[in-house]
Amino acid sequence: MTATLAPDAAPPAPMSNRQILQAMSGLMAGMFVAILAGTVVANALPTIIADLEASQSSYTWVVTSELLAMTATVPLWGKLSDLFDKKLLLQLSLGMFVIGSLLAGFSNGVELLIFSRVMQGIGAGGLTALAQVVMAAIIPPRRLGKYAGIFGAVFAAGTVAGPLVGGVLVDTSWLGWRWCFFIGVPFALLAIALLQRTLKLPVVARREVRIDFLGAFLIVAGVCALLIWVTLAGNEFDWASWQTAALTGAGLLLLAAAVFVEARTDEPVIPLGIFRNRTVTLTTVASLLVGVAMFGGTVFLSQYFQVSLGKSPTVAGLMSLPMILGLLVSSTVAGQLISRTGFWKRYLVAGGVSMTAGLALLSTIDADTSFGLLSLYMAVLGVGVGMLMQNLVLAAQNDVPASELGAATSVLSFFRSMGGTIGTSVLGAILAGRVASEMTKGLDAAGIPPGQGSGGAESSVPDMSTLPEPVRGIVEHAYGVATADLFLVATPCALLALITVLFLKEKPLKTTSGMERLAEEAAATADNGKVTVGD
Repeated sequence: MTATLAPDAAPPAPMSNRQILQAMSGLMAGMFVAILAGTVVANALPTIIADLEASQSSYTWVVTSELLAMTATVPLWGKLSDLFDKKLLLQLSLGMFVIGSLLAGFSNGVELLIFSRVMQGIGAGGLTALAQVVMAAIIPPRRLGKYAGIFGAVFAAGTVAGPLVGGVLVDTSWLGWRWCFFIGVPFALLAIALLQRTLKLPVVARREVRIDFLGAFLIVAGVCALLIWVTLAGNEFDWASWQTAALTGAGLLLLAAAVFVEARTDEPVIPLGIFRNRTVTLTTVASLLVGVAMFGGTVFLSQYFQVSLGKSPTVAGLMSLPMILGLLVSSTVAGQLISRTGFWKRYLVAGGVSMTAGLALLSTIDADTSFGLLSLYMAVLGVGVGMLMQNLVLAAQNDVPASELGAATSVLSFFRSMGGTIGTSVLGAILAGRVASEMTKGLDAAGIPPGQGSGGAESSVPDMSTLPEPVRGIVEHAYGVATADLFLVATPCALLALITVLFLKEKPLKTTSGMERLAEEAAATADNGKVTVGD
């Protein structure tokens, strides 16, 4: 069934820059909330788990439950955006985020905390998918590039501010860790109000809307099974174990059943036909690889700063600024140039080269690497990520019918998030194994019995302040070598993303927004007599 404008609605007029910026204010407030939620609790989790008297496995689930919920529900939000009012869906996702945040802040047990994180994840999944869908609806692809810098600025602000704010809240006795969850609530409520006031989208009329609940269930269940496997394998059980066989087997069977159902329903959650589009397929593969390389490679940098370089959590957060600034500058400049010239592929290629080079350079670090070199390497990586992430979405949105903008956008977001989860889990297992071997080697060379004074460094991040000097040096070296290995493993993924981008065919950027294209498609369909507009 094809989406059409309401029969009495006039074709939407192009929006001015001022109208676009007003409409984006609510979107950016919502995105800031989602990013802040993921970063503000990073420094608070040890305190939270200790206060709730929870176990180390609970620590893992508090972290992963939000990511699982967000990743699994992104395609569903994207599909819903093709069926229903996008503004209402955005406000609903923000509302779920508010409920989850309040439940988390008032949690007296780890079970309620984990449930609340699932609620937050579902809301964040909606924000992740819908913000880019709405931008595509109101901004023509030719003009979209110059607004990507705003996304970069919000991403940078949330990423940098989160750990710093979280550390301050935890260390302030009259506030405490619960405010790490409460602090996002006013931003979310502000975003809901701004969206209501500033975001004006035409009413979309659809007849005989049918949601594929079976397909949605199979997709979510299959994805969750695989994500639980890659999250827990190497920590809770071995990669080669019956748990691995059970989870991967169940996940693959569920996804195979989902493909079977999706191919035979009128309203699939993920229209399989979009993968016949070469641009969508290539950008999806590239997004998956970017997720593995970027998230998997960079998520352990803060740990490297604290363990190998001996920095505090607050300083470690500040040390990531060169990468964030590189991302912000490159996304802004590339977006402006794309809007001005209409050419986009060269920036994807340059981004792939820069990301690959940045990861390769970071694979040379150790416990003695100067901050000057680290800053340069991180800036090179940030520049590459900034040119790749948003522009992959732009390329896909430019080459699909307006009626499939939501599905195409959510598919790319889904695979990037999936790649990040896989990369983080697999590289985390590699890190743990390499740290253990380097620790054993170092302790043997120093004549220190294994485990003596190591603080459990082989299985968890050690408290460096409690380690004797000889062991401290061994731990610093082990984490430096292991972190470099992670970047070395991530580099081929970035290279594959670059190769994938090279096969993209550059097509002229459309000069009409998603709303205008939808009206044109509806009119063309009506003229051909394929659907009847109105009742």
